Amino acid sequence: MIFTIEEINKEPRILPNVTLGYRVYDTCDIYSLRAAMTFLSGAEEQMTNRTCQGAVSVPAIIGEAGSLQSSIIASTTGPFQIPIISYFSTCTCLSDKRKYPAFFRTAPSDYFQTKALAQLVKHFGWTWIGALGNDDDYGRFGIQQFIEQVTDFGACIAFSYILPKIYNAEKISQMVNVIKRSLAKVIVVFTPEREMLQLIEEISRQNVTGIQWLASEAWVTGAVLFTEQFLPYLEGTIGFSFRRAQIPGLREFLLRLKPSPHDSNNYANVFWEELFACKFQLSENVTQGATFEARLCTGAERLEDINTIYSDTSQLRVSYNVYKGVYAIAHALHRLSLCESGKGPFLNNTCASIHNFEPWQLLHYLKEVRFTDQFGGEIGFDENGDAIASYDMINCQKGVTGKVEYIQVGRFDAFAPPGLELSLEEHSIIWTGGKTQPPLSACSESCPPGMRKASRNGEPLCCFDCVPCADGEISNETDSLECTKCSSDDWSNRNRTICIRREIEYLSFEDGTGITLAIIALLGACLTVAVLVVFFRHRDTPIVKANNSELSFLLLSSLVMCFLCSLTFIGRPTVWSCMLRHTAFGVIFVLSISCILAKTVVVLMAFRATLPNSNMMKWFGASQQRAVIFLCTCVQVGICVTWLAKAPPFPNKNIAYQSAKTILECNVGSVVAFYTVLAYISFLSCICFVLAFLARKLPDKFNEAKFITFSMLIFFAVWMAFIPAYVSSPGKYTVAVEIFAILSSSFGLLLCIFAPKCFIILLRPEKNTKKMLMSKR
Repeated sequence: MIFTIEEINKEPRILPNVTLGYRVYDTCDIYSLRAAMTFLSGAEEQMTNRTCQGAVSVPAIIGEAGSLQSSIIASTTGPFQIPIISYFSTCTCLSDKRKYPAFFRTAPSDYFQTKALAQLVKHFGWTWIGALGNDDDYGRFGIQQFIEQVTDFGACIAFSYILPKIYNAEKISQMVNVIKRSLAKVIVVFTPEREMLQLIEEISRQNVTGIQWLASEAWVTGAVLFTEQFLPYLEGTIGFSFRRAQIPGLREFLLRLKPSPHDSNNYANVFWEELFACKFQLSENVTQGATFEARLCTGAERLEDINTIYSDTSQLRVSYNVYKGVYAIAHALHRLSLCESGKGPFLNNTCASIHNFEPWQLLHYLKEVRFTDQFGGEIGFDENGDAIASYDMINCQKGVTGKVEYIQVGRFDAFAPPGLELSLEEHSIIWTGGKTQPPLSACSESCPPGMRKASRNGEPLCCFDCVPCADGEISNETDSLECTKCSSDDWSNRNRTICIRREIEYLSFEDGTGITLAIIALLGACLTVAVLVVFFRHRDTPIVKANNSELSFLLLSSLVMCFLCSLTFIGRPTVWSCMLRHTAFGVIFVLSISCILAKTVVVLMAFRATLPNSNMMKWFGASQQRAVIFLCTCVQVGICVTWLAKAPPFPNKNIAYQSAKTILECNVGSVVAFYTVLAYISFLSCICFVLAFLARKLPDKFNEAKFITFSMLIFFAVWMAFIPAYVSSPGKYTVAVEIFAILSSSFGLLLCIFAPKCFIILLRPEKNTKKMLMSKR
């Protein structure tokens, strides 16, 4: 401060013809308020320089360093509107203008430091953090705000402790034991050097390594901590410190310090005796019964001969804040001195005199100070009296000589665009233990894509289990809270990381099963046509005539259509194919069964007609047979028309049966209509079976009742087996089972009724005579 005041007094552009003076008091922590009051009241004042003009009281204060001390002084001086500029008090609580209306600081508020630390934690993905703070406003507010910042993006605090203000070995030992057992490998500490030294001594005693320390600006460059003894435990420490500046001429100014042999209480004398281990006034000191004499100080000792922190000006950070604070007051005074009469900011546009002004007038100008110093740093205060927040990110590394080096590895600018406040040089960072990769600090390992986090009962959100996403859900990010459901047309892949198109399944003509069934259907149709041709060419033979050639031709034609209608079940379901396949199947099958029913009735009527005086056949001639077939078929047609009108079959996407597949199928629409169609077919089949069964004992060569009975048994067996197979078959095999039932029953009717006749017609023509047909067995 003294160096800066002397520099300003030599600067002709600031306060020309005005010399700044100063008073220095040692607040000595607990005496802060008494020192300030002495300062302001002018007690013990001695004005030896009669040329000095100005107010007796001091209009501004540079200090205090500690946040607690600053809050005490600022709350006391605030009502008098005496500006106080702190160079090291960072507690966010001091930003409250209602409590501290005249408080300013050149050190950024801890609000910005905790924001910078929280962004650092977020950047490296640390989610399980320890927090330690000093037992004062600085430590408590720092921890509180840091916790608020990191919890906003999902991190958790593993433990939080307040370091005792008065050394307590038991408490510190308990804290270190918790640190040793915890999974949290990243710990942030808001404390001055003294309290941190007590902690690190216990850390060293218990040999706790592998901790990544995040330091507040109060100790990140503390020389008493980063010694050869503690470097194995503190190497890799990262923290944010105030901006550094190389102030020209300061080292030379410091080295010009000389003691005053006549003033034993002089700061320089006390410092000199401590540094050179000597005494200006020799006296016997008794300590625990031992007597010794100190060496006599001559005052000719040379500061430049000793390498100390005092003469090291390479890390001027807090000192730079003092430098800026003094310049801020000087600029405010300079603006006050430039005020033109009649254009002033006070009552009736008056100005304040540089030689006679009140502190509140200086306070007005101090609020508006904004300038750029010779190092490019912008100096000014916001509405809360806080400095423009800018930090250097410091990494404490072990140099080639074995000593600590403070390497700048990034910057934090609170007023940069969102997301760009923090800039890092990750390749330059050395982590704890001298490693080049950042440590992991998490209560639970990250959940990879394809899984989601499931919280544990009674534990923080950062402690969780990883649960695989359910079928049809995905997570394509690490540590997903929820899985995303795929659309109805998509499904999750095996790893549950992406949604893929569901496999479309239906019985197609390119499918092996579809090709096989289509070939069988065409083979059956061709075989039926061949039988039809054989019957047509031999229509005049006795065996064809005896079995009612008209009904045989109609039955064969309906069987051809039965075989062909099964092809409508193959292929991608459409609106028309769904309506056609079910209705065509129902009508054609009824037509076939009606023909068989008519043939069975004809057999019975023919047998009755052979009896004496019987005229049964005239009641069941060709016209009546056609009428029966027509009426039976019309009933089924009426059922199908009603079905199509009310709730017709339609194509449907079934995703419930197989998760990874979309099964294209035909929904029957009206279940009642569908089962009515099947029930009507079954009803006609039962009648046909009963009549054929009653005629089974008629002479074999006269009728085909046994063959009809056998064909109906096959028909019933196929369709009874079809029902459970239809219900249990998955996907395209449901349709395949339905086609198989149609083809099987069609082949059963064809082979049982027409195969014996074709055998006689083609291979035993000698039996195809009326004589052989009418002969007894």
